[in-house]
Amino acid sequence: MSSSAIASSAPVARAGDLLRWYDRHRRRLPWRADPGEAADPYRVWLSEIMLQQTTVTAVIPYYDRFVSRFPTIQSLASAPLDTVLSAWAGLGYYARARNLHACAKLVATKGGFPADLAGLQSLPGIGAYTAAAIGAIAFGIPTVPVDGNVERVVARIFAIEQPMPAAKTAIRQAAARLGADPAAQARPSDFAQAMFDLGASVCAPAAPACAVCPWIAACAARRQGTQTVLPLKSAKKPRPARYGVHFWLTDNRQTVLLRTRPSTGLLGGMTELPGTAWREAPWTLDEALTVAPMPLDWRPAGQVRHGFTHFELIIDILAGHVAKIEAEGFAHALDALDNAALPSVMRKCVRMASG
Repeated sequence: MSSSAIASSAPVARAGDLLRWYDRHRRRLPWRADPGEAADPYRVWLSEIMLQQTTVTAVIPYYDRFVSRFPTIQSLASAPLDTVLSAWAGLGYYARARNLHACAKLVATKGGFPADLAGLQSLPGIGAYTAAAIGAIAFGIPTVPVDGNVERVVARIFAIEQPMPAAKTAIRQAAARLGADPAAQARPSDFAQAMFDLGASVCAPAAPACAVCPWIAACAARRQGTQTVLPLKSAKKPRPARYGVHFWLTDNRQTVLLRTRPSTGLLGGMTELPGTAWREAPWTLDEALTVAPMPLDWRPAGQVRHGFTHFELIIDILAGHVAKIEAEGFAHALDALDNAALPSVMRKCVRMASG
């Protein structure tokens, strides 16, 4: 029998099989509507922005606190940016929070989210994937949003062996074929979320639970025995290191010196301990002291390492104490640091210096 005949006789991944599985095994998530209920576009949008570069498990507590603080798009739009950044602190990728606030203000002005992909993608912080996710889940637009979980499912179902990221185009095209199934077209919101859930709970990266997969018969990778290695990844380049020195300066009033980063660029608008720029070469003590907030006898207080997407940051912390802080920046109460808009890397520095 020819290979084409074998291919034509292979089982097809049918949307109805996946949807029946989803109706029994769907995850309960705080932003997900119950069966028969309409999805709230605000909650769908908020969850999708939070889930960029972050896991569901990590997002849920942040999401719950955020929604309690900003229950509607109007409440988020009317909040000061500093308040939003403070509520976002710890989630990382802080440009998302600035875009989130800008988008909320625009949507509140318009009276709601646009219900089409082009309109959604025109909003701040919403790219092609996020527009597809909001469109499918909140507005029932028949499209398949392709995140990392869906990429993995599709690469395995169709045995796409081209390494990532070059395989993304082929994966999107294959995902669209799955979404063209009449059953998927009839339930686009559920189909999109079913794809997410299948990748998250069954089609796992290292140990897929193929025995309980509704598409086991249709999975080309399973037939070939390659399901544990697909999608193939290109070799990662090692992340370069950057170095900085930050200063932990306290005073007799039980305050610590903080400052606000520039509004644009990495961690834009967030709060930090004052310090040097981050550069490729380590800082000598004499170099670092030229930017110290006050002249005093600084002592080493530890070192922090933090991974960003494109580099690893190594921060040396110098600590000092004075009767009264008189330096550029602002004094913040030590017992209220949990309320400061400190990104994760700065919270590490605070824990190191104050521990």
